[in-house]
Amino acid sequence: MHLRFSPSMRSITISSNNGFIDLMKIKVAACHISYRTLFHTILILAFLLPFVFILTALVTLEGVNKCSSFDCLGRRLGPKFLGRVDDSTRLVRDFYKILKEVKTGEIPADLKLPDSFDQLVSDMKNNNYDTKTFALVLTRMMEKFEREIKESKFAELMNKHFAASSIPKGIHCLTLRLTDEYSSNAHARRQLPPPELLPLLTDNNYHHFILSTDNILAASVVVTSTVQSSQNPEMIVFHVITDRKTYAGMHSWFALNSVFPAIVEVKGIHQFDWLTRENVPVLEAVEHQNGIRNYYHGNYVLGANLDDINLRNFASILQARSPKYISLLNHIRIYIPELFPNLDKVVFLDDDVVVQRDLSPLWDIDLNGKVNGAVETCRGEDEWVMSKHFRNYFNFSHPVISKKLDPEECAWAYGMNIFDLRAWRTTNIRKTYHQWLKENLQSNLTMWKLGTLPPALIAFKGHVQPIDPSWHMLGLGYQNKTDVENVKNAAVIHYNGQSKPWLNIGFEHLRPFWTMYVNYSNEFIRNCHILEP
Repeated sequence: MHLRFSPSMRSITISSNNGFIDLMKIKVAACHISYRTLFHTILILAFLLPFVFILTALVTLEGVNKCSSFDCLGRRLGPKFLGRVDDSTRLVRDFYKILKEVKTGEIPADLKLPDSFDQLVSDMKNNNYDTKTFALVLTRMMEKFEREIKESKFAELMNKHFAASSIPKGIHCLTLRLTDEYSSNAHARRQLPPPELLPLLTDNNYHHFILSTDNILAASVVVTSTVQSSQNPEMIVFHVITDRKTYAGMHSWFALNSVFPAIVEVKGIHQFDWLTRENVPVLEAVEHQNGIRNYYHGNYVLGANLDDINLRNFASILQARSPKYISLLNHIRIYIPELFPNLDKVVFLDDDVVVQRDLSPLWDIDLNGKVNGAVETCRGEDEWVMSKHFRNYFNFSHPVISKKLDPEECAWAYGMNIFDLRAWRTTNIRKTYHQWLKENLQSNLTMWKLGTLPPALIAFKGHVQPIDPSWHMLGLGYQNKTDVENVKNAAVIHYNGQSKPWLNIGFEHLRPFWTMYVNYSNEFIRNCHILEP
């Protein structure tokens, strides 16, 4: 049987196999398609084609094009269009339920945890783990690794604390060699400043800076950077205070390395008659009390549950346990009005700062009758350095603290301070400082973490005049995220924190701002192998 279509497509003839008999002849009516119908058809196709293209792209991206039939394509895309969940999503959901079940379940006595992911895969294959066993092993592995990571973090913090508290070999060598030079070289013992310049030490027409430190290398950077950044270095007078053991070496350094035309005076604590006469009993108690010494030299994590300790809080505790906080040298700033009775206004600098801009305008800042010109540390976005209030320093669960202090009061920074000594002498700041130190000792050190700033925040309460933050940028020893551009623009940069620039743990990208003021060609620095980075 054959089908035969006429050329005009208007008739169909069905004939037998021998071709002689026409079994049926069908006439087809002419098909007329209107232009309106054609237009609407094209319009609908134009509307659908972009969706077809997007669907094709999705199919390609998801690997659906690997399907060999429309049936496969439908099974893959259908659930998505109908809002159904495919098998893989259901598997994840079921596995999540199992994980929640095994999290609090008992651990089988014979359960052995793999040491790596590869071993876990191997154990699954060899032991034919079911889903629950796999989830149990995986959960316990994660808990084990998390604890090991936390222990490593604690060990890292402890090692960093000890590194920050130690004296680098090169700096120790520098002190010893310069001390030896003091005893054998007359030039190293020459009077500082020369006799004809002694009257300038009490001349209030000059800009007087005070620096208290036992680190000779750090002191040299502070003095050198201040002098080199000054537009009028001949107006600078530096009063460097150090302890008895470092005095000879410190004197030798500045006697042999002049910063002319600036003037430098080096004095040991033992050379101040007022300190010797008063004997400073409170600070001696802080330095020698057995409980305090155990606080700094004991085992900080003995008996502690690491799961209950926050890493950041632990880092803060270690920072507060720095041995410098029990040094009389660190508390000396509270006695500046008595140690320099003839001076009216001074700028106090910590030994971990670098001066990058002329500081003479500081003497022109109006403190409005206040004693202490300082940068506030509660105005910045950086919660680690510049978002500090009283609550960050004091224990407000202590009844005395909660009664007398406001946890939201703004803190301010030590390290670069303008002190109006005339205004200071009319206050009871020193007496208040001593009273609170005694009270903290009697409270078994529970009112605040030891240090000079907490009692100073109380003693100077009502006596602080905020100054522009650009004068003093903090945090270069805390975190390596410090903005380098902001560092370049600050008048004084402060490496407060553990990562001092003279230590190996200092941040590499922030160290050059400090090392640029170190004279690596100096024979004592070279002989002590203090090498340029």
